[in-house]
Amino acid sequence: MATTTSTIASRDPAYQQALDMLGDDTVAAALARLQRGIEKEGLRCSNEGVISQKPHPKGLGSTLTHPSITTDYSEALLEFITPVYGSAHEAIASLDVAHRFAFSQMEAELIWPSSMPCVLNGEMSVPIADYGSSNIGRLKHVYRHGLWHRYGRIMQCIAGIHYNFSVPDSLWEALKQQDDVAGESMQDFVSRRYFGLIRNFRRYSWLLLYLFGASPAVCRTFLEGKQHNLETLHKHTLYAPYATSLRMSDLGYTNNAQAGLRVCYNSVDDYVRTLGAAMEIKEPRYQDMGVQNDAGDYMQLNTNLLQIENEFYSDIRPKRVAKHGEKPLQSLDRYGVEYIEVRCTDLNPYLPVGIDVPQAAFMDTFLMYCLLKDSAPIDDVEFNCLRQNLEKTVMRGREPGLMLSRCRECGGDDISLQDWGLELLDDMADLALRMDQANHHSFHQDSLQQQRLKVIDANLTPSAMVLNTLKETGMEFAEFTLDQACQHRKAMSEPLTGATAQHWKDKAKRSLEEQAALEAGDDMPFDQFRHQYLNR
Repeated sequence: MATTTSTIASRDPAYQQALDMLGDDTVAAALARLQRGIEKEGLRCSNEGVISQKPHPKGLGSTLTHPSITTDYSEALLEFITPVYGSAHEAIASLDVAHRFAFSQMEAELIWPSSMPCVLNGEMSVPIADYGSSNIGRLKHVYRHGLWHRYGRIMQCIAGIHYNFSVPDSLWEALKQQDDVAGESMQDFVSRRYFGLIRNFRRYSWLLLYLFGASPAVCRTFLEGKQHNLETLHKHTLYAPYATSLRMSDLGYTNNAQAGLRVCYNSVDDYVRTLGAAMEIKEPRYQDMGVQNDAGDYMQLNTNLLQIENEFYSDIRPKRVAKHGEKPLQSLDRYGVEYIEVRCTDLNPYLPVGIDVPQAAFMDTFLMYCLLKDSAPIDDVEFNCLRQNLEKTVMRGREPGLMLSRCRECGGDDISLQDWGLELLDDMADLALRMDQANHHSFHQDSLQQQRLKVIDANLTPSAMVLNTLKETGMEFAEFTLDQACQHRKAMSEPLTGATAQHWKDKAKRSLEEQAALEAGDDMPFDQFRHQYLNR
């Protein structure tokens, strides 16, 4: 495929310089060593599509200590965590194996394949995850109690995919030679560039919601008794005609108390300062609730606006694996950014594990594009502009002729979603070619072409496919998704055998032993432990 230089690239000398640098075979080889890991959630449900009331299957091990299978908010909300891999194929294959093992231990239950939940029977039908009696297990459980009292249980059972991404040291070294600042350490350089990636991600993430959003409809039980602006599609199904991802709308992961919170992504120092300050804000409603009720039961970890860092809802996070005894924000402040976590991805109900290799290949291309593009700081005007673009795409992304706002750093004029999407994809073409040359395949270019077809024809997007299926078949959202869940279970019904099966059984057994050891070793009262953890 011939290389092209788009009009956008010509306006961004830094990006073109990076592409030129990647023309060197030695530097380009680093593109074959990009790292990614995937965290995939999915509700356990009955064969009737109702949220499970059963405890986490013991055969899956301990949710507290198992490295690969745990739970998120709810006891029913499975979370599969892959190791870090050097290829998208390995990451997807790892998810497949984990799902096959889970199905073998689940007593005929299903894994709900949509982001929006299965049939619910009110708030209390969502069981809060149990992590045992150790102090750290109780801390995780109390934190989730706090989320319940602050935002309700139902919102917390929405599922998604988190895509973790990092760049190898060899590429950082090449980029630093190109973008050297006198006296800047490698750690500070890496953090600065990762935050540049994050800012560009926030400028362009509407494209991901359009391309991969797959939650345009919900079961009526999700919104029972709540005000909303959705339309009725069928008796038990609500929807928005042009929506891409209701999961990312104000019906999903939003937080009214956080509505005015501005966390700054212009540098690691700004991020730590503004998020750290938010964790110290006293929220009157939470103060009225108290940490414990009259019976002595814990209602929340503290009365601040945010109990811990993870309570801040964001579609992308800078991350570092915390050292023992450190909170995540401490580690980030001391040692810089290690990787980024993308959190805006819906489950695709047509795919057995919710994501496939072409999507992962595009994610890698998109994130590298955000890294290599010039990335100015985001001011308040641009912040509001970016938020409006996301809100439009979430609720109206497939609306013909939908216009988005390009603030100063994105070009300065209004443009249709379709035209801007094609511009961005064209601008990624040379990068996709470099990535394929480094990996000796064509997956990135092939995926880019798939996304281009979706931008041209909105009916090819997952959100349109879901709505078209519901309309053509007359099926309720819950009926359609249950049918997909049954198909996926059948597709992954062949059990693991031999050394692979034994490996997963051994991991489950070890995790239970590790939890038991933690519980036996605790000698500190929980409230003292809670105070020490929060005051680190």
